[in-house]
Amino acid sequence: MVKNDLVGIVGKENIRDDPAALEEYAGGSAENTPAAVARPADTDEVQRLVQWANESGTPLIPVSSGPPHFRGGTTPGVPGAVIVDLRRMDKIIRVDAHNRVCIVEPGVTFDRLQSELAAHGLAAYMPLLPRSSKSVLAAALERDPILMPSVHFDSTDPMLCTELVFGSGDRMRTGEAAGPDTLEQQWELGKAQISPFGPTQMDPQRLISGAQGTIGIVTWMSLKCRETSELYRAFFIPSDSLEPLIELSYHLSRIRFTGKIFIVNGLDLAAIVRQSPAEIAALRDELPPWVMFVGFEGCGLLPEEKVQYLEDDLAELAARYGLQAQTGISGIEAGQLYPLLMRSSPDPYWKLRHRGGFRDLFFLTTQGKTPGFAATMTDLTGQLGFPRENMGTYIQPVVQGTSCHCEFTLYHDPADGAASELTRRFEAAAVDRLETEGAFFSRPYPGWADVAYRRSPDTVAMQKKVKDIFDPNRILNPGKLCFAAGEKRGN
Repeated sequence: MVKNDLVGIVGKENIRDDPAALEEYAGGSAENTPAAVARPADTDEVQRLVQWANESGTPLIPVSSGPPHFRGGTTPGVPGAVIVDLRRMDKIIRVDAHNRVCIVEPGVTFDRLQSELAAHGLAAYMPLLPRSSKSVLAAALERDPILMPSVHFDSTDPMLCTELVFGSGDRMRTGEAAGPDTLEQQWELGKAQISPFGPTQMDPQRLISGAQGTIGIVTWMSLKCRETSELYRAFFIPSDSLEPLIELSYHLSRIRFTGKIFIVNGLDLAAIVRQSPAEIAALRDELPPWVMFVGFEGCGLLPEEKVQYLEDDLAELAARYGLQAQTGISGIEAGQLYPLLMRSSPDPYWKLRHRGGFRDLFFLTTQGKTPGFAATMTDLTGQLGFPRENMGTYIQPVVQGTSCHCEFTLYHDPADGAASELTRRFEAAAVDRLETEGAFFSRPYPGWADVAYRRSPDTVAMQKKVKDIFDPNRILNPGKLCFAAGEKRGN
């Protein structure tokens, strides 16, 4: 019956219900295997799917990125759901070089977008080496942090305007894109879908940011872009301890030092630049415990002079904290890493190279608290027996350095049942401990939600009211965030 209904909306050739396709989305859960996968071609078909789901009571799980999926946000939380695979919607609708804005559909990946933008002298704001199948739109919705904190002005950057279909079936355009005119008519009037604010006094794009598809399905998005240049400089700043790097990072943030800035431990850096487990382990043992990466480009007027004064400033500022900016370390050239950061990760995805599998654990905090969280994680490895040498750390300043994304990657062999179980238990214990110490899990994926919401009953009540308004029949991705599977409206 479900398949017959879907045929009339997306066409027979755009439906899959074979076991292999369903297993891809089930996330290893036989209990919650989806009923079918539907691949809509445009917003009209997405809206018809949502309206049908409301009439039939069928849960919908929107998915924009290709496999493999790691976080569980697109794994069905209930049986009988229909996966709305948006990868067929893969148009780059517009590139506006003058206003440095592009408009993309959900199926557009980073490498494809970067290639298109390069022809216009532009580049996307990149997260740290996303997997090759990662949707640009999904990364922005999930608030994956970008590498350039000095131009990160808001937690939702680089997202601007959107078109979306709420769980109620209503269709809306947000920000400057709202209004009666089509996009083409707005372009003729000089609008560029830049301002994300509105319509009126509300910012509905904030309702869908980080919502894991529980409020609405986004069918296109306008995104900030930036000028790019082939003239760049890149440096590593090694340290035996994290504290001086954090102090330097704060200083760079205060003066709005342009460019890419992030901190990783030796294991994560080794996994980024090496391919085999043996190569990664060998380089990890050579590298210092902590490394800051700083890279910048010579855009605009006097590009050579710009990179030279930034290089001189970085050397001077690093020396103030007893640090040294180096072009290379342990045989790795920072200048060779910089172009890699402009693209998605080459396959195999960099986090799969060391042990074949991993679990990410990330949250928001202030940079000054990261040494304490790193010490807590090290302490937990000793208590629970998780191999310390298999824990990566990534610290990304965000929103002009006012806070940071702190991420711990737990590498393990998925074929080793004992190691996988140990990783699962370690993750659960770490989330509980870190939240107690002040970690803010702003994107609570499955397994973290109970901990993230346990001190926030008012937030839970508010989010459920929002859900009642925009997804009254609870059809969109049930079981995620604080929306329990099977929960009825108003509960």
